Amino acid sequence: MTQYYSTNHKVADATLKEAVIKGLAADKGLFMPRTIKPLPASFFDTIEQLSLQEIAYQVADAFFGEDIPAADLKKIVYDTLSFDIPIRKVDKDIYTLELFHGPTLAFKDVGARFMARLLGYFLKEERRLVNVLVATSGDTGSAVANGFLGVEGIHVYVLYPKGKVSLIQEKQFTTLGQNITALEIDGTFDDCQALVKQAFMDKELNEKLVLTSANSINVARFLPQAFYYFYAYAQLKKKGKAANLVVCVPSGNFGNITAGLFGKEMGLPIKRFIAANNANDIFYQYLQTAVYSPQPSIATIANAMDVGDPSNFARVLALYQADHQAITKDISGATYKDEQIAETIKKVYTEDDYILDPHGACAYRALCEGIRPGEVGVFLETAHPAKFKDTVEPIIGTDIAIPESLNHFLSGDKQSISLDKDYEGFRTFLEGEV
Repeated sequence: MTQYYSTNHKVADATLKEAVIKGLAADKGLFMPRTIKPLPASFFDTIEQLSLQEIAYQVADAFFGEDIPAADLKKIVYDTLSFDIPIRKVDKDIYTLELFHGPTLAFKDVGARFMARLLGYFLKEERRLVNVLVATSGDTGSAVANGFLGVEGIHVYVLYPKGKVSLIQEKQFTTLGQNITALEIDGTFDDCQALVKQAFMDKELNEKLVLTSANSINVARFLPQAFYYFYAYAQLKKKGKAANLVVCVPSGNFGNITAGLFGKEMGLPIKRFIAANNANDIFYQYLQTAVYSPQPSIATIANAMDVGDPSNFARVLALYQADHQAITKDISGATYKDEQIAETIKKVYTEDDYILDPHGACAYRALCEGIRPGEVGVFLETAHPAKFKDTVEPIIGTDIAIPESLNHFLSGDKQSISLDKDYEGFRTFLEGEV
């Protein structure tokens, strides 16, 4: 059985079930697996012959196989990945992995759906309601809400910053009803995240409610995102392009790139990573200075990356034993302002007839500027551009067709509850829900 330790090292290890249900350790640390199991060389020798689901199951088995029977884990993985993840060539030796073909057209669908199924698996014999608290800067809320919609024994509360998510993103989690409650917080994403973390640390509240998180602070949310990286390698190996592979990840709370770093630790032959930031460049500054200085988040057109204190930075430090030199060997960074992001979207549309969303635009530009001779690059396109229609259309000067899977959300009525960013008001609301 795999044990999970806290990055703050002040509490006893937890089982996978405990880590998934608790979300955050009692000492405010993030859970990390005590051991990371390497995958055998034979797996990589034939990986290009495997389907997305087959690859994902092998990776999931390395993470969770000691804790979940094979048949149950396989069902969770295959139910999670009921859609394709295409890889496309955008420029010479630059490819994009399109992670937006799930139900809410965002990369977080995989982690959210996997977690919903894993949590449901652990709760199937228990008679208690679990309350999932999730802070969102855009796509997390929609992915989690839709992943958990109708799951028995679970109620989801989505906290989002008022006026700081796109209309389509907001509609995806405020129109569902059932076991989903949207909380519109008068503040920033960092304020939403702080409320969630404070609730987990509130001993009295936790005696009344069973609380867990579906943000990437939860091991069941961020670890399955490693599936992408193995699949990208397999697809490029099939094309004879897997040597000297560099992956560029648009990064906000750093759960996605951390999952990729776990993949590298398991033996995945990725040469290095590039973390692409918008104007919220806290990690970029850390790479340059070895000093981590959280700042209030800045609103940008790449809103899902508007994070001033990335939670998963603690996991990056833990993975590398806080060795700045080792971190900078594997990860470089880039940071772009709104004008540069818009310029990139326009350029790629004009020259390559490809529409980037603002987050993918950060990653594409960082990869173009950071790739070296002899390397092949993949950037993660994390959301469909139609989710940012009001931002992208004026930049490219044409309409973006809205996929039917998004259209049905737009016809729904918004249902949300407005709260201030003070913790006592949030706590009183949750207590009133009991």
